[in-house]
Amino acid sequence: MDLVTSPPSHLVGNATLLVGRQLCKLKNHTGFGLDVQLFRNSFFNNNLRTGIRNRLFSKGSEIPISCSASNGKDLFQRANGKLNDARVIYAVAPAMGHNQESHPESHFRVPSIVSALEKMELTPELRGSEIIELKDFKRASVDDIANVHTRTYVSGLEKAMDQASQQGIIFIEGSGPTYATANTFQDSLTAAGAGIALVDSVVEASKLSQNQPIGFALIRPPGHHAIPKGPMGFCVFGNVAIAARYAQRVHGLKRVFIIDFDVHHGNGTNDAFYEDPDIFFLSTHQAGSYPGTGKIDEIGQGDGEGTTLNLPLPGGSGDVAMRTVFDEVIVPSAQRFNPDIIFVSAGYDAHVLDPLASLQFTTGTYYMLASNIQQLAKDLCGGRCVFFLEGGYNLKSLSYSVADSFRAFLGEPSLASQFDNPAILYEEPLTKVNQAIQRVKHLHTL
Repeated sequence: MDLVTSPPSHLVGNATLLVGRQLCKLKNHTGFGLDVQLFRNSFFNNNLRTGIRNRLFSKGSEIPISCSASNGKDLFQRANGKLNDARVIYAVAPAMGHNQESHPESHFRVPSIVSALEKMELTPELRGSEIIELKDFKRASVDDIANVHTRTYVSGLEKAMDQASQQGIIFIEGSGPTYATANTFQDSLTAAGAGIALVDSVVEASKLSQNQPIGFALIRPPGHHAIPKGPMGFCVFGNVAIAARYAQRVHGLKRVFIIDFDVHHGNGTNDAFYEDPDIFFLSTHQAGSYPGTGKIDEIGQGDGEGTTLNLPLPGGSGDVAMRTVFDEVIVPSAQRFNPDIIFVSAGYDAHVLDPLASLQFTTGTYYMLASNIQQLAKDLCGGRCVFFLEGGYNLKSLSYSVADSFRAFLGEPSLASQFDNPAILYEEPLTKVNQAIQRVKHLHTL
């Protein structure tokens, strides 16, 4: 893996320009000012700048759970034996040491979600055994990572940590302003390890309880852009891809269905499984957005032909578009594939307030997706389902949307009406959306 010791100006400059343009575009569409700021709002600054690190790593009332494939039922017996009451199992890996000042993929992202969960009383301290937080989980091993990424890349990144330690921040060669600090390698192993621990937990829960809990990995760095040979687009290791291979290898869950609703195409996951008939990758993303991949006619090849489905949505697509996509594309694709487990690359950057794209999802859209995907998993694979955090760069919309997803998992009413402002939305390009849907249905005989 090649590294450069200073930021490639065209990449960093383009990213900064993109943020600026999207913020201006958003203000023009919405009339919003302060609410679309990427990092500045009073609630999150007050919480994040004072004490959030301590809250993330302090000993709370949750019972620590050590996760590995060999733990068996003991893993949950240590959680007071109340797995039957659990509705959500989550793990937190905030990568506090992996950060670049003013970068959109910052170390404020996961803490902001944790703050929102606390504010909305969606934590184990307030919900008891209904919500479980996994703690003391193991980092992923190099072998786990190497089931998706080349060992040359993995070892190259590990060696680069010395350079990062000396220079503070280095930029990893690849597409997009993907940076590394001295902590990046270990933080990335931790993120992947959180996903693996949740796979273990969800699979074990499916053996012990009919009221299957759903898993959510609140992790960074994100992963769906990372290609087998290297990093890309803020992503270091492909967390969902690593978990998919782990589920197959360790738990014998051969058929894995991956839904990626991030606003950007998950090219790394796409590439990792493009010829694999046992992993179905379905991505909805904004047409023409970074990284420019995910065309509608990219459907897999060889033995994997037909198990990749890409649906680029026109700018301005929102709640109506995504509800239609879910009913007409996602559900029949999943039903036909008949998976053993469902994974979700959960990017919250399609939100209308997010500065890096131009879709019009709302908090309510994400509630709908969380609820419907949970039901789909119950219908098809015993409820086995894990969400993995990907994008989402407006801290307010990111945090409230994840929190409302938790409410969906719990079967509680959405609070989206408290956060969403319908007045900022504009007419969706539904004719173009329907044309795209009909084309993808024709290509995949849905």
